[in-house]
Amino acid sequence: MKIIERTKTFAKKILSFLQIQKEVFGLEHKAREKRRKKNMKKNRQPEWMIRMNAFLNKYSVLFHIPLSMGLCFLIELLSRHSFFSAVGFITSEPGAFIYNSFIIFTFLSLVYLTARQTFLRMVLIALVITMGIINSIILVNRVTPFGFTDISMIGDLLTMQNTKYFTAGQAMICVVAFVIYATLMVLLFLKGKKQKHKLKKGFRFALVAVCFLSLAPVTATFQSTGILATYFGNLAQGYLDYGYLYGFSMSMLGRGMTEPKNYSAKTVSTILNNTQKGDSTLSGKKPNIIVVLLESCFDVSEFPALKTSQDPIPYYHELEKKYSTGHLTVPVVGAGTCNTEFEVLTGMSCQFFGPGEYPQKTILKKRDCESTADVIKKLNYGTHVVHNNGGNFYSRANAFSQMGFDTFTSKELLDITDYTPLNTWPTDDILVDATKDALDSTPTPDYVYTITVGTHGDYPTDKVIADPKIKCSSKTLDQSRLNQWEYYCNMLNNMDRFIKEYTQMLEKRGEPTLLIMFGDHLPTMGLTNQDVKTHDIFKTKYITWNNFGMAKQDQDLTSYQLVSEYFDRLGIHGGTIVDYNQSMTERQMNPKSREYLNNLETLQYDLLYGDRYAYHSVDLYPASDLTMGIRDVKIDRAYLYNGRIHIYGENFTPWSKVYVNGEKVNTSYESGQVLTINADQVENDDKLVVSQLGSNNTIFRSSKEYVFSDPNYDTAIDEPENTETEGGETEQRPNE
Repeated sequence: MKIIERTKTFAKKILSFLQIQKEVFGLEHKAREKRRKKNMKKNRQPEWMIRMNAFLNKYSVLFHIPLSMGLCFLIELLSRHSFFSAVGFITSEPGAFIYNSFIIFTFLSLVYLTARQTFLRMVLIALVITMGIINSIILVNRVTPFGFTDISMIGDLLTMQNTKYFTAGQAMICVVAFVIYATLMVLLFLKGKKQKHKLKKGFRFALVAVCFLSLAPVTATFQSTGILATYFGNLAQGYLDYGYLYGFSMSMLGRGMTEPKNYSAKTVSTILNNTQKGDSTLSGKKPNIIVVLLESCFDVSEFPALKTSQDPIPYYHELEKKYSTGHLTVPVVGAGTCNTEFEVLTGMSCQFFGPGEYPQKTILKKRDCESTADVIKKLNYGTHVVHNNGGNFYSRANAFSQMGFDTFTSKELLDITDYTPLNTWPTDDILVDATKDALDSTPTPDYVYTITVGTHGDYPTDKVIADPKIKCSSKTLDQSRLNQWEYYCNMLNNMDRFIKEYTQMLEKRGEPTLLIMFGDHLPTMGLTNQDVKTHDIFKTKYITWNNFGMAKQDQDLTSYQLVSEYFDRLGIHGGTIVDYNQSMTERQMNPKSREYLNNLETLQYDLLYGDRYAYHSVDLYPASDLTMGIRDVKIDRAYLYNGRIHIYGENFTPWSKVYVNGEKVNTSYESGQVLTINADQVENDDKLVVSQLGSNNTIFRSSKEYVFSDPNYDTAIDEPENTETEGGETEQRPNE
């Protein structure tokens, strides 16, 4: 009985204890539940989101794999403007897709270095998506995708508001979007909850280190196996073939040149000893040499799918029959004019630089560069550039100075009033007189480089010209593409007339002249190797003209051989690169052969990045003191009329701005002889100057000071616009 009683007593105690624990547990549970609800209310996050975040943080390493692939697909979708094209990239280039996803995965691993995982993860995701959106928008307006070089051109971009490149509205959208994005990220940082890592600290740091340290060997492996390329001749196609993130990374990290393995003073000396040509043998009256870049020039007869109602370029073909011509292998397709320009003017090759790099925007910002202008100046030639686009675009004003040119006449120095049918590009006819001015500016023979823009893309998919002279048809092209080709062919026809006017101007001068004209790249029409007769979309054409009996000798060349070859035919030698290219061409070396390219790379590295062993540490070709324009800007007189100050003078352009006592004021362009400003912006005895302004308010050329003095200014400024004389007639300013 005692045992039973003791058992009952013990059981009661146990039950009592359990009851107490139950109550305590219930209170604690209620407290925890209360705190959970309070936190949920405070964070304003639903319970499912809290649970999901906890789950994702716990298995985040695995979760980052599909997230990286999804982001990679999204950025390719934005870049290609096509769901099926993005899917096609995955199926046709799985290795490149995996690599681009790995880049995203690597950067997502950074979240393991901070307690604010969600914040950093959202920042990284937003950054990737933003890059895709920027690239998508850019590709709507141009052919080349968004690259690292574009970041260095933001200043140029912002100065091109309300132009064919960039509207003020687009600028405002960019600014607002950035402010919204930055605000959201700040709020997320301030309101976001710190999270405890589920992974051990050592493992987290090791994971991040492994991801980043493996990028280099993984990249090298993919490049060596051909899955990824190290050079894109066509930047846009390179991005499509190998993925946007890889393309952007290469444009950022692959800039400049890598030192060649055999680079040394001895190697450079050996190359020079084998390729020096000695003194120039040019005799008799020295001819003018003019090189003309024909923007996007393509002989459409080499595109079998397109039929035209008549030949768009009859004069061009007439020159082909009479004078030396050939195909020209260029470094770019569809865009990248300044890289073909760089090769033509320097004799160097862009394939040794990073993908999408513009040497004029990178190395030429830091170092002068030997060019064909430098070589020919040794023979007492004047050297000039003429161009109907902005002087700062592609950093040309700086680049041409680094290349040794004497003068540069850009659009800011030209009274441009006529534009193409889309009103996007100046017509090229103004370059005829501008080139004539350059030739007239010196008593010596001249070397002139002229750049056209009249055939520049984009080309409209809608019909723009109501009754086009050149009509196009095709069995394979759709109507929108036909509209593009029809517009392009009519612009080609305008270019053909320009070439004829240009040669007629040169012929009329009566001076011996060699004219070399070349296409910088094919137009932005999505052509493939199979579409063109040459089976190579990196081939354009060059044509020549001369008036001193130079023999016709057709030859296919690369753009870095072009000028050197014609210098050689004239007997002009000198310069490290010119002599090298001439020697290799004489030996009939294939310009794409390994020996040719290896030695060219060594010399190019030496001059641009190395110790300049070729110069024996002496700068043989320093930058020039470039003069912008040929004609002086002049103020003849200025006076008040109808409430505005009218400034009369010479050589004003739409880019002329008036400065009053050193301060720029609002200026209205009336004509090449008249500018006007508000009357309240000037007073008697103020000093007026007219300056030609490039982007970023760069002053290219200015007039002399003019002291404003109008005896009627002080009284007339407060009177009605028209005052009557005693005879009842309206008083007029003289010469108005």
